[in-house]
Amino acid sequence: MSGVGSVQSLNDRLDRSFGPHLAALCARCARALEVCGYSGLLVYAGSLLPVFEDDRTYPFEANAPFKVWVPLQDAPASFVWFEPGSRPRLIVERAQDYWYKPADRPCGYWVRHFDVHTAPDRAAARALLPADLSRAAYIGDAFPELAGFRLGAVNPPALMRRLDYDRAAKSPYELECLREASRLGALGHQAAVAAFSAGASEFEIELAFLGACGLREQELPYNPIIALNGAGAILHYQMLEKHAPRERLSLLIDAGAEFQGYASDITRTYARNGGDFAALIERMDHLQQALCAGIRAGVDWKEVQLRAHELTAQLLREADLIGCSAAQAVASGVTRVFLPHGIGHLLGLEVHDVGGLLKSPEAGEIPRPDAHPYLRLTRILEEGFVVTMEPGIYFIPQLLVAARADARGRHINWSRVEALSPFGGIRIEDDLAVTREGCENLTREAFRAVQ
Repeated sequence: MSGVGSVQSLNDRLDRSFGPHLAALCARCARALEVCGYSGLLVYAGSLLPVFEDDRTYPFEANAPFKVWVPLQDAPASFVWFEPGSRPRLIVERAQDYWYKPADRPCGYWVRHFDVHTAPDRAAARALLPADLSRAAYIGDAFPELAGFRLGAVNPPALMRRLDYDRAAKSPYELECLREASRLGALGHQAAVAAFSAGASEFEIELAFLGACGLREQELPYNPIIALNGAGAILHYQMLEKHAPRERLSLLIDAGAEFQGYASDITRTYARNGGDFAALIERMDHLQQALCAGIRAGVDWKEVQLRAHELTAQLLREADLIGCSAAQAVASGVTRVFLPHGIGHLLGLEVHDVGGLLKSPEAGEIPRPDAHPYLRLTRILEEGFVVTMEPGIYFIPQLLVAARADARGRHINWSRVEALSPFGGIRIEDDLAVTREGCENLTREAFRAVQ
């Protein structure tokens, strides 16, 4: 299929699926408003945030509760007004300004589903809203004029909880956006690994990723983690060194793209040459795919976390990194030396999407398993959930020093650890759309498509 045909096909799918997405969103929102006692909802895109003691602002990022309604990424100070039984209203601020370009008037497949207005400032935007907002709820950050809107509630927790809880299950429209975000991310990863093979620095690898995605850094869902050699042991490494190291051993790249407000979150690890580390990457890939194969609606994500540690223990034993049994490694906490983070999280409008710990729309949280405080998801998986699956093993000096000093140290093969530590670590991460019988691996499908 030609590039033009592919774009047209995607646009057709978005056009067909956005209307039902919005109808379902309106129905959910209407129910939540009724239960919480509000007559309408005003959602704010967000404000441009000024740099301290400067006349510049930080790059704008639209609030996720706004993006679920409209795919507007660069329209600060805009609003969506929803009143049950009425067509949603979009108010886009278009200031009269010759210093900066105002937001474009929206166009595209989704616009016909809204009453669209433009306003030069917030006072004009307020005039386009109902005169009485005393029973309306507002979601968004504060701005100076907000008190004058005389709203019934600002960011009411009970309402936000209900909306956040429902956001976990994605509509067909949202899945289309997530697939395209994965495709763009896969293009970026292809270019990044080619740059690594050619001897590029971390910074140059990021430039290759951005160019292939066709996105600016501020348009990405998060700043890429591009770690050469031992930097792969820093989980959220952000340095982007501009000079390539003298010896290039490994690349860990955790980088995603964004499409219409929806994110992909993809991690791959590469060895410069063959050998033990390359073999360890291959083992980790098999482990990761085994975990993916167990995902379907009805699975308890807490059990996935525990299963990941059981499989990690087996990998560590097979790789001669530990001398104890796999069961001992899990029970004694040795696996947490090598895998200290959660196995994954919800994905959508935010990389770490909301609602991962919520017990119900009304109240309560589902606790994390003992000894796994960093897990971001504890819910039972439902059809439509999109989750990341990201097992890894790392040679983190801080954790290794602590383990050497206590009882865990006697289970670890320190000569093997010292030989592999210069490579940093391994993480392999895919994005999975949960189905009734299994899951759709958005990431692997995207890599197959771009190849």
